[in-house]
Amino acid sequence: MSKWLIALLVAVAAIAMIVAGCGGSSDSSESTSSLTKAEFVKQGNAICAKGNKEIEQEFNKFAEENGISEKKAPTEAQLAEASEEFILPAVEKQVEGIRALGAPAGEGQEVDEILSAAEEGIEKGEEDPGSLANEKADPFAKANKLARQYGLTRCGEE
Repeated sequence: MSKWLIALLVAVAAIAMIVAGCGGSSDSSESTSSLTKAEFVKQGNAICAKGNKEIEQEFNKFAEENGISEKKAPTEAQLAEASEEFILPAVEKQVEGIRALGAPAGEGQEVDEILSAAEEGIEKGEEDPGSLANEKADPFAKANKLARQYGLTRCGEE
């Protein structure tokens, strides 16, 4: 695979990770679930794995329809279109899925920190879609790191 395609897929996986890592809302410290941390992590990782697969399928379809290949990197306009059409909406869907789980008792602050970082990543991705394919400017780097540390490894995959 070309470097740009690998970078884009890494960014997509990172986005998905962020989504899965977003296990609570801004008031998650008040809203907990009956899930244990292990159950939360297992369900969160499942949400991320499903979201990652959907993003990859959509990207492959998009690449085929737009003549993107290993030899021809996507244009900035194509990155913006892909981000708007399926990458960021899929990440937001994952965040909502994780948020619906509710944070495990006593874990609200950690989950909220992951969620906040993911939301910041989504905003940066909307403002600068090209950053999604730039490892050095990855808008989800912080959220991915926090998610991996929490155990949401499918959400923080690179």
